[in-house]
Order: sequence, then structure tokens, then C-alpha cells
Amino acid sequence: MLAALISFITIIGIPFGIASFRIAIFSFWPFGRRIVDKPDTDAGRSISLFGNIIWFVLCGWWLFTGELIAAFASAITVIGIPFALQHLKLAGLALMPFGKEIVRIR
Repeated sequence: MLAALISFITIIGIPFGIASFRIAIFSFWPFGRRIVDKPDTDAGRSISLFGNIIWFVLCGWWLFTGELIAAFASAITVIGIPFALQHLKLAGLALMPFGKEIVRIR
């Protein structure tokens, strides 16, 4: 959440702040929700691709690595397996958050 607030300082950082909030909200309560691709136009896909490339270079790879480590640590016990699965969902979102949407499972 702090990284998202810092990202909002500049106009260029606003999309990254929104992506950071999306990750923070999903990590706070991931159960009963899933990540889906947004239906975009061709221009939206290219902007999402550009944002994902910048995100991956700046912070996506280490967030992804941290979520994988947390998933493996959670999967050690039987009780932790559902949490490990949620960490794997978060790892995918942390790797490329642009062009994704979080929806509730009905």
C-alpha cells in the first residue's frame, strides 16, 4: 500500500499505483476471488504489454520470486496448502498486473 501511495506522486506512476493497490487488495483477501484478463482493444493490449514490461523490470520479478518462496514455505504443511495456492495466484498477478482484473467467484 505504501508503494502504491508513493507511485501516485507523479502522473507517470499512477498506473503503477493502481496495479500496486490491486495486488494489495487481492493479497489482503484472496479467497472467493479470481484473476481474469480484461477485455481490451488492440490499443489497450499494447499499453498493457508496455506497462507489464516496465513493471517486470522494476519490481515484478522480485515480487514474483517472493510469492514463490512464500508458496513453497506454505505448502510444507497440509494446513498451508490452500495458502500456497493463493500465493501462486498472487505470483502470477505480481509478475504481470496490467490487463488483469479481480472478480468475485459466485
